[in-house]
Amino acid sequence: MKRFLILLLLSSILLSSCGGSSDSSSAETTAAQYIENKGSDTIVNLALAWAERYQGNHPEIRISVTGGGSGTGIAALINNTVDLANASRQIKDEEIAEAQSKGVEPVEHIIARDAIAVIVNPENPVNELTLQQISDIYSGKTTNWSEVGGDDRPIVKLSRETNSGTHVYFLETVLRLGSKEDKTLFSTDTLLLPSSEGIISEVRDNPNAIGYDGLGYVPDDLKMIAIAKEAGGLYVLPSIETVNDKTYAIARDLYMYTNGEPTGVIKDYLDWILSDEAQQIVAELGFVPAK
Repeated sequence: MKRFLILLLLSSILLSSCGGSSDSSSAETTAAQYIENKGSDTIVNLALAWAERYQGNHPEIRISVTGGGSGTGIAALINNTVDLANASRQIKDEEIAEAQSKGVEPVEHIIARDAIAVIVNPENPVNELTLQQISDIYSGKTTNWSEVGGDDRPIVKLSRETNSGTHVYFLETVLRLGSKEDKTLFSTDTLLLPSSEGIISEVRDNPNAIGYDGLGYVPDDLKMIAIAKEAGGLYVLPSIETVNDKTYAIARDLYMYTNGEPTGVIKDYLDWILSDEAQQIVAELGFVPAK
């Protein structure tokens, strides 16, 4: 009996030791093949489509994709809690400095391009606006559609929240017309909405509303405004072609940021994102391929 108990104890210790080694090895493997991707709501649907396709081709890789806005993704990069930070604007100098103070070195990767469409309800007769007219609307100088050729109706202004990279880009490019000295702000009665879907829904339901959204998010039942860079200029609708030939006024690059130059599975994934296969998905979703 005593011999039996000793053998049983030794067997238990051996099995426990083997089991711990196996779990540790498994955890290391899982960690090495897991990609955390967070940030821009503009990019999130594209990032989800990429992740789904890539995981189908590489079942050993797991990719987590979440939104929350460009600011959320960049904050996660600064805190080194994400592998890939999605952003629809460039990282700011002060964000780079904060990241570097924490030992993080942001590296920028252009992964696609996008047009920001200005949208209204189909009942709205206005079809064309200049950048200056849109700036005047969102800054509160123009408050009635009759002032820009529409019906005698109050203008309801819709915008993304301040954490959104699209909000920041629209503020700098449209409201401030690209001038770094200009301090124009959104009018205080502008309704700030947390998502692209929220803006789409509100414009659909309100004939007085004006909003803006990434081209890939605009459904067929809403009207896109043709935009001229200046009075007397050519009015242009957003499309892949007008972004590439630079005739559309509100177009931008889309980014992923990494901590330092990517290596291993992160580099493999980013290389694939710039491949013909992945860039075809960009075009299918209404964005503009990076190449």
